Amino acid sequence: MFNTEALAFALYLCLVVGIGIYFFLKAKRDTEGEKGYFLGGRQMRGMVAALSAGASDMSAWVLMGLPGSIYLYGMGQVWISVGLLIGTICAWIFVAPRLRRFSIRANDSITIPQYLTNRFLSDSKVLQIICAVIFMVAYCIYSASSIVACGSLFNQVFGMDEKVAMIGATVIILLYTFLGGFNAVCWTDFFQGLLMLMALMAVPIIAAVFMGKAGFAPVAAVETSENYYNLLSSGSFNWQSIADILSGLGWGLGYMGMPHILIRYMSIKSEAEMRKSRIIGSFWTTIILAMATVVGLVGHEFLGTALAEDQRSLVFITMVRTIFAGNGLLLFIAGILLSAILAASMSTADSQLLASSSAFSSDVYKPIFRKDATDREMLWAGRIVVAVIAVIAFFIASSPSCGGIMALVECAWGAFGAAFGPTILLSLFWKRFTYKGAIAGIVSGFLVDALWYAFLSGSTGLYEIVPGFIVSLIVAVIVTKCDREPSKEVQDLFEASLAETED
Repeated sequence: MFNTEALAFALYLCLVVGIGIYFFLKAKRDTEGEKGYFLGGRQMRGMVAALSAGASDMSAWVLMGLPGSIYLYGMGQVWISVGLLIGTICAWIFVAPRLRRFSIRANDSITIPQYLTNRFLSDSKVLQIICAVIFMVAYCIYSASSIVACGSLFNQVFGMDEKVAMIGATVIILLYTFLGGFNAVCWTDFFQGLLMLMALMAVPIIAAVFMGKAGFAPVAAVETSENYYNLLSSGSFNWQSIADILSGLGWGLGYMGMPHILIRYMSIKSEAEMRKSRIIGSFWTTIILAMATVVGLVGHEFLGTALAEDQRSLVFITMVRTIFAGNGLLLFIAGILLSAILAASMSTADSQLLASSSAFSSDVYKPIFRKDATDREMLWAGRIVVAVIAVIAFFIASSPSCGGIMALVECAWGAFGAAFGPTILLSLFWKRFTYKGAIAGIVSGFLVDALWYAFLSGSTGLYEIVPGFIVSLIVAVIVTKCDREPSKEVQDLFEASLAETED
């Protein structure tokens, strides 16, 4: 039983490691150096960039956390999907094309902190250092969620000790990120995005076919609460329902400030490829979120009360193993479908590790410690940081108090969205925006998000990204208004980035 499922997992892991080795060997012949390792030389094709952005965004929560919440609590949980869908479409339409053009104009910036500094033609490194510190903190937490998911997957499927599984997953992610850089990450994300799409579409459809057969009986008794199919979680329009709706829609704000997604936009080869990415990325996300919701609803009817509250994240795994129970080919298919969870976890973790390492090496190491660092030295500094963050993320994941997959993702997503979202938007759409306003917006958003999470999220029921984003936006505008206007050169740069188009 172990061998056939294990074979599917082994083949998948060989694929992603092989991609890393290929791009490592290819990088030896390239001359792009730092830009090639951290941004793929800005040569990403539309489809690869679109699926890579989507896969790096939709971590294991879309296969475990979201379906599990809908399975247990019902339709009141779908507001997260609605918020994410609105957010990703808005980001592709309004943020992606401007950010790509502006980052090129702004001294060919390869990281978000570099872009924000060059956007204001500033010699100060304060903003870059603040961004790098926030990156390191938030990405350690975010990467931990992917490692937790891998541990849970291997524990449930193979009975493997969770810590051993987490160590193995960390090593694999490190290996192909360490070797191949941005190209390896994007291409593995591309294949992982396809695998996630296939699994989420296939499993609920096959389960529905099983349910339509004569003599079908749920795995356990089906108990449906009064408000299970009500979009208002409490059944009426009270504060609980309002908070759930605002919190769900608030998830969409995260796209405006998520560094590992934003750099995908910066890496796209041309305006023509950007248009392809916009369509493909929006379509992919729509299907993924819709089918994740369907998995939860179908799982409710298929499994009944088979899963307790603390097991709700296992709804996808349990459905697959129930449908494909047997041996040989059936278990091999189950292994392929369950590899989608591994794909979702790794596609997010690798992107986060690369984004945080690029921020440190390009925005802290070189400007502060080694101004004359060579491209080779920068690459190795980035790779060392990848290893350090992965190790820290592993210890967070293995802590009994880590809170689980969804809690970790929620924490990191809120921090990024509140800190960087308003600043990115203002930098792209407001010519009068200043360097001091950007710093104030980032710091205030991060602090409000953290304080709300620590002291008010439980009592209010409101996701901390919402107040954090609002405060960050207000503070950034007020500080900018109180500051003197940007120089003519800064305003000319803004105008030039708007006028520029490429084919």
